[in-house]
Amino acid sequence: MDYLPVFLRIADAPVLVVGGGRVAARKIEWLLKARARVTVVAPELLPELTERVRRGELSCLPRPFEPAQLARVRLVVAASDDPQANAAVSCAARERQIPVNVVDSAELSTFIFPAIIDRSPLVVAVSSAGAAPVLARRVREHIEALLPARLGALARFLGARRAAVAAALGALARRAFWERIVGGRAASQLLAGDEASAGRTFAAELAAARLAAGAATGQAAPGEVYLIGAGPGDPDLLTLRALQLLQQADVILHDRLVPESILERARRDAERIFVGKETGDHAQQSRINDLLVELARAGKRVARLKGGDPFIFGRGGEEAQVLAAHGIPYRVVPGITAALGAAAGSGIPLTHRRLAHSVTFVSGHAALEDTLDWRALARTHQTVVFYMGVAQLPRIVARLRAAGANAELPAAIVAQATLATERVLRAPLAAIATLALREQVAAPALLIVGEVTALCATGALAGILGGGGLEAVA
Repeated sequence: MDYLPVFLRIADAPVLVVGGGRVAARKIEWLLKARARVTVVAPELLPELTERVRRGELSCLPRPFEPAQLARVRLVVAASDDPQANAAVSCAARERQIPVNVVDSAELSTFIFPAIIDRSPLVVAVSSAGAAPVLARRVREHIEALLPARLGALARFLGARRAAVAAALGALARRAFWERIVGGRAASQLLAGDEASAGRTFAAELAAARLAAGAATGQAAPGEVYLIGAGPGDPDLLTLRALQLLQQADVILHDRLVPESILERARRDAERIFVGKETGDHAQQSRINDLLVELARAGKRVARLKGGDPFIFGRGGEEAQVLAAHGIPYRVVPGITAALGAAAGSGIPLTHRRLAHSVTFVSGHAALEDTLDWRALARTHQTVVFYMGVAQLPRIVARLRAAGANAELPAAIVAQATLATERVLRAPLAAIATLALREQVAAPALLIVGEVTALCATGALAGILGGGGLEAVA
């Protein structure tokens, strides 16, 4: 991060702007909105700036810049069309340790103007650290389109009631209350322009929250658990609901399949607890279950963040059973399971009208047991995806071959699906384990078996429909 995002209070502070052209006028507009006392240094001004001087909105020094003009100035903007003059302003400001922005010159600036979305008192700033201002403006446009015009009115409405909420509720109950209000009926009424109804709804919600939180007895507000699927690894594949709950959670329990890039999207002050299981540690799940119950009973909102989907080989069903047995409220947020992420990233369709009429997800650990119908898994015109199967690859291949699967049946291994380190290996079934060993494939990785895995090996169906063999592709 090249710049620390901050918001400066410059109301009634003296600010100097060097330059009287169109660019300077745009900067002056924002400075005046922040109620700064602006002085413009320029031999000539745009007519609109001259009019502002006449109305007393800003002052003007109609002469070239001089370092002495920086006396008692809190902020400086150099926006003239003379690069040498702008450089002189930057040098003089830096010598005096005054924050300075030189328009279109990040190297001469100690601060920059972001692309701004103004819903005062709510303000959103977007910056590319000067590297791509057009991109920053495009991002601002996308965000601005999502934000209601009356969002500032909602912020003022909530701000006026902060003291009443603080007096009525404890810290844990307070945060939960505000989140319900922001996403609930009172906010909708306010955004629709009905402030009177919003006020009545707010008062009723606060009274109910005071009772639920046990304010009179000091009891903790009841907690809850979110069983969240984090998807296959790419943070952009998180669902909107997952992001919302990650921002609400007080505690996050995560495993090793959840990358740091996803954890960074959680609330900054949320407690993080790593609960990844080591191979053979069968007691860890019991400890996780106990921790979920303990934290929720303490009034915490707990996010149990799992790679993929919590109900597909994520043991989310077991955790839900435990929570229900203890009367702990919970919500399940589906995630993009690893098979779907791997299929999308590698271009392998899991079903295909001509080649695969069904898809089956199988735990690779089941290869150690006799609980699977291997004959059914070896049939043609289907796709079989083995999760957690890297360590059992030779055994899986042997079981499929013994059940009748063709040695030339196309297969693929997708490792680190959807991440920048994603790898896709393709080979006939009989050769896939050898290829994986040679390429030193490590978990997390999926084995996909079926005719569809050949579709992207050559970019055509000829390798399958024409009867040709598949070459191993690393």
